[in-house]
This record gives sequence, structure tokens and C-alpha cells, in this order.
Amino acid sequence: MNKHPPPSDRHRSRQSIPLFRLAVIGAVVAAMGGAFVYASGFAAPQRLTPQRIVNTFEANAGVHPGFRRNHAKGVCVEGYFEGNGQASDISSASVFTAMRTPVVGRFAIPGSNPSAPDASVPVRSLALDFKLPDGQQWRTGMNNTPVFIVNTPQAFFAQLVALQPDPATGKPDPAKLKTFFAAHPETQPFQAWVKNHPPSSSFGNAAYYGINAFRAIDASGKTHFIRWSMVPEAQYSPVTADQKGEHDFLDAELRGRLANGPLRWHLVLTVAQPGDVTNDATQAWPEDRPHIDAGTLVIERETPQADGDCRDINYDPTILPTGLKPSDDPLLAARSSAYAVSYNRRTHEEARAQVSAQASSQASTRNPQ
Repeated sequence: MNKHPPPSDRHRSRQSIPLFRLAVIGAVVAAMGGAFVYASGFAAPQRLTPQRIVNTFEANAGVHPGFRRNHAKGVCVEGYFEGNGQASDISSASVFTAMRTPVVGRFAIPGSNPSAPDASVPVRSLALDFKLPDGQQWRTGMNNTPVFIVNTPQAFFAQLVALQPDPATGKPDPAKLKTFFAAHPETQPFQAWVKNHPPSSSFGNAAYYGINAFRAIDASGKTHFIRWSMVPEAQYSPVTADQKGEHDFLDAELRGRLANGPLRWHLVLTVAQPGDVTNDATQAWPEDRPHIDAGTLVIERETPQADGDCRDINYDPTILPTGLKPSDDPLLAARSSAYAVSYNRRTHEEARAQVSAQASSQASTRNPQ
């Protein structure tokens, strides 16, 4: 294995999309999500459901029709991944061979408000859809934090409840947040990382981490547990005081960078050793684990998410090609199920908006002013 330094750090309906297609896509994704829920036991009696998680996102920030229920504010990007073959020994996935794979991605910030100020959160995210030549896809959703804040769906739901705005202030109740963190010591690594790593000044100079563990299956059928990250070639720099005063600086900054040429990240696979935890996204693996530089992600252009190719993609992290499989991390099935609920709701909202627009247009034609 080749060593690599460990990694450091809205929208209107498209009139061209037929209503039938939206309905079919939504139904298929919902069915897929339901399969994951059932398989994981996530929606068993007396247990948490993905609908409750999505409902709580909506209760906290309101419903913004047509938008994702989390990471609502974002921008589409396109480019390709240039595999170098160096990860072929641990996974039979064709994306890891020496070949070029088209990629449709999305940079975003967390939260359900598509009009939130960029400086309101320290986290940036990058979602990618690798379109393999045999029709398979690999989808991944990454954050710029190497660990997640909690390690179970139940704890994530408890966090959302603690974040519910106080009617008197419109902000979360500090006492409820304090109680949540006290009850969940597993949040400490995430809190420490955020405290010691100022937000990046750009989508383009941040590292992004898959966070969850996955299984890489090699040509002989052997399993290797891995995590992945995207390490930027651009030098990291923290958010500036001027940027903190700008509402939408991340998109504008990214557009400016791309005007000067493509942006590049190295896809680094970290390989677990025996005993490394694979079902807890709050725990980082030791830095001395093998790292494989599997190739280079090249982002060439960006488009608004209102009409960009990323708009209609559900970046479900359990959509994986042959050679990659989910691990035993319970957050993966929960993410898949909640993403499906969110996708189903927003595509139905888009379809209803199209019906309304078409009815209004027909009424105007029949009754001209």
C-alpha cells in the first residue's frame, strides 16, 4: 500500500422534468429507503422512525418546499475522478482502477434553511455521485469534520430535540443543550475538533471526510474496513472577518476560484487494523493507519442548485458499487432512510408546484386580461 500523509482538515422546479418522472423517482427512492429501514430494525415498534427525524428538522427551521430537509443551502458542481489504480488491491470497484469517472457533486452547509448566512455554521459538506461506466454509481456525503457528533440515530434525534428553538427567543435553549451534551460524552471529540479548527474560508480549501466506516471487498472476496477523505491541493485558510459579514460568501468565493481553473482533491482511503472500531463515527482511527492515495477529484465548474444536475440526486451513502459495502455503523441505515423521506417530500412539492404553475398558465390562456 502506498503511504499518504494523513488528512488534515433554492429552488424552482425545472419545467423540463415531467411530473410522471418525478413521481416515479420519488416512489422508487421511498421504497429503497423503506427496505433499509426494515433491514436495520430502525422503524420497529417503539423505535425511532426516519419520519420523526425529518419532522423535527421541519419543526426546528420550518418547511421550505422543494429543498432538502438538511443541507438545504448549496451549489452544484461537476467534474471527474481520475483513479490511479493504487486502491485496486483492497477493492474491486472499477472507480479505483486507472480510469476517469464523471462526477456530479454538491457543496453545502448544514441546516434546513436555504437562506441561512454562510457564517452561521462552522461545517461545510461535499456530496459526490460517481457515475461508473457499467451503470453503477457510488454516492457519498462528507463533512469537513473527521468525526461525527453522535454515534446512534437516537442520539442524533435527541440532539435535534435539544436544538428546538425556544418560542421566547427563537433560539435553542442553552440549558437543554447543556443537558444533551452532559448525557452524551461521545460528542466530546467533535466539540474539541470544532473548537480547535476554525471554519475554512472556502469550499475549495477544506478537507472532507466520509466519517462512517465502509467495507472494501477485493477481487478475492476479502473484506477491508476503510474510511475515506478528500484532501485538497489548495491550502487551507480560515474564514476571515470580512467573510463573516457576508451572507453568501462561500458560493461567490468558489465561483471566483473556478474562474481561474479546476480545483483538486486527493481521495485518501484509510485502512483499519484489527480492533479498530467500525460502528462508531465519533471515534477517529489512529493516525498511523495505512493511507492510500486512490486518485484525484477534479472539480471544473459550478451551477446554481435550482437548475444544476445535483438538484435531483439523493446522495444516499449506501448507494455503492460492487467492491464497496456498508459497515455495521447504525448511522448509515438511518441516513439512508431519512434521506429517502426528505427526497420523497421535496420531489412531491416540486410536482405540486408544477401542477399549480401549469394550471395558472392554462387559466391565463383561457382568460386573457
